[in-house]
Amino acid sequence: MKRSILNNLGFVALAVAMFFTSCKSDDPIVIPTSDVQQNLESGILNGTLDVDYTLDSSVSYQLTSSFIVPEGYTFTIPAGTKIEATEGGTDVYIAVLQGGTININGTESSPVVISTASGEANGWGGLTICGYATTSAGIDAEAEVGGFIYGGTDDTDSSGSISYLQIAGTGAQINSESQYNGISFYSVGSGTSVSNVAVLNGADDGVEFFGGAVSITNLYIENTQDDAIDWTEEWSGNVTNAFISHTEAGFSTVFEGDKANGNPTFDNITAVSTVGGTALQFKATSGGTISGLSLVGYDVDLDMKDGGDVTNVTFTDGYTPVALNEDMEADGYFYSLSTSAIATVTADDFPWVSTDISFDTNLLQGAVTGDVTLDASVAYTLSSSYIVQDGGKLTIPAGTKITARDGGTGVYIAVLQGGEIDIQGTADNPVVMSSASGEPGDWGGLTLCGYATTSAGVDAEAEIGGFIYGGTDDADSSGSIKYLVIKGTGAQINSESQYNGVSFYAVGSGTTVENVSVINGDDDGVEFFGGTVAVSNLYLENNSDDAIDWTESWSGSVTNAYISHTVAGFSTAFEGDKANANPSFTNITAISTQGGTALQFKATSGGTITNLYLEGYETNIDMKDDGPLSNVLIDGVAATLTGVYNTGTQVDVSGWTWINAGL
Repeated sequence: MKRSILNNLGFVALAVAMFFTSCKSDDPIVIPTSDVQQNLESGILNGTLDVDYTLDSSVSYQLTSSFIVPEGYTFTIPAGTKIEATEGGTDVYIAVLQGGTININGTESSPVVISTASGEANGWGGLTICGYATTSAGIDAEAEVGGFIYGGTDDTDSSGSISYLQIAGTGAQINSESQYNGISFYSVGSGTSVSNVAVLNGADDGVEFFGGAVSITNLYIENTQDDAIDWTEEWSGNVTNAFISHTEAGFSTVFEGDKANGNPTFDNITAVSTVGGTALQFKATSGGTISGLSLVGYDVDLDMKDGGDVTNVTFTDGYTPVALNEDMEADGYFYSLSTSAIATVTADDFPWVSTDISFDTNLLQGAVTGDVTLDASVAYTLSSSYIVQDGGKLTIPAGTKITARDGGTGVYIAVLQGGEIDIQGTADNPVVMSSASGEPGDWGGLTLCGYATTSAGVDAEAEIGGFIYGGTDDADSSGSIKYLVIKGTGAQINSESQYNGVSFYAVGSGTTVENVSVINGDDDGVEFFGGTVAVSNLYLENNSDDAIDWTESWSGSVTNAYISHTVAGFSTAFEGDKANANPSFTNITAISTQGGTALQFKATSGGTITNLYLEGYETNIDMKDDGPLSNVLIDGVAATLTGVYNTGTQVDVSGWTWINAGL
């Protein structure tokens, strides 16, 4: 049974009575005080607590070694208390054992802070709590932290309460396999109240759950070097409202779930990275149920590390994992998620957290929900997905330069249905989007989704991002693109799909697209998935797959296109697929120094081409699936497989000085 203030008062009364009945002098009463209590009264935390004790918020405390709250005792930390942990590595920590109680009573205006003086990672061991809830490790399991005993049969067990606590500088190395976390919950039960917790600069995990059923509300985690939220041994609790940020390279993940799936739940989780990395990782057969998820800046959204069933991870908002690779030898199954970039939780929701982290204003990532206009004098970095939502508008003035992080599929700009982009480049000052090196496959390019018709139907799902496209409005507008230079796109989505320079998904004829240059794309230069959009003045150089690709009954047009192939291994200048909606092409020049195929038509695809000039291709016309040549009209005549097609007038790009600007 836990001691109480009343117990102590009873002890005092007994001592007083004994004094009056047996003492004949006026000597003062002497009540023994433990060394631990004396140290606490001197502002020092060390040893094993042997009395219920409440700290004094006016005292500056020092945690100099291990401080243990054993069974039967309660340790209370009032609002505003500051505890400075000595940078003593694994010897400095606070632990609450089974049957012990900790009450951290911070408030928004006066949080409790436990940190080393510097707050740098790896300084001390953090907070460990052990309870009697269930764990797959069994009853009386032994923790990797301190060898403490945890685990029982009471999932409603209480180890106390934690409110408004900030911890910094944890993660001391235990051995080659283990480190301390910010807070370790060992079989902690649902009767324990945990809300408003911040963990900053941990060399290991922010919080980790070893079984148990405890839940956390309002969790802030910043720059923990392993996992922000880690769990194992069938933890079955919940995290509600979490903001997680990664601005230093070398961390592991936002989530790491391990072993069997206890189906913990996560509601309103926002995670932001400026350094790429993996967001959600599940080992063995672990999983969970997630809602209100926003991931920004991660190269891989979901990693089923050991090839576990992806259906163990349920996204209640309907997000669909899109396979990036399925090569077990390449470290598991990687997926991208069709996630909303709109944050459900922000750093502003945690005004009580002391942090100097801020995201640079030149960093483009997240969601555009209103009108956003960039500044041409700012050197922007595209760190992640930058998604223009329904009702949002992104304006990019002439001369703006955007450098895309070499982050593969996690880095792209997308305009969703109902969103608009207004790229206002000029011949003298085009807008430039490129990775730093401009190498093929560095980033994901630009994607537009509209409401025009497509043979894929209404509300089709794009291979890029799982975005929705397609409707009934062929005059739909997604905005305007003028004088745009794009370089280094084509990041690999999976074995079947890659990003293009510009992808047009059911984009309508109300969209203006003119003077666009796509260079060094690892897939197509431009690709049309249905829709009616027209493009004029198009320069396409060394795109590794098709320069111009279309499918799903695109019925728009291209006027004045110059296509150049000087690097081996490309596919075609044109690739048309599926049914023929008869798109039109006027003034098309394609020149190769590498041979290859010029115009390829699959299924029954075709188009009408006027003024065609081809040079250097081994095959000029390829009807891949033996579709009718009559579907391909060149200068009013059905195409022939033996046609030379070198009598047209070449498109003169000598005046297109903008096509390589800024590269």
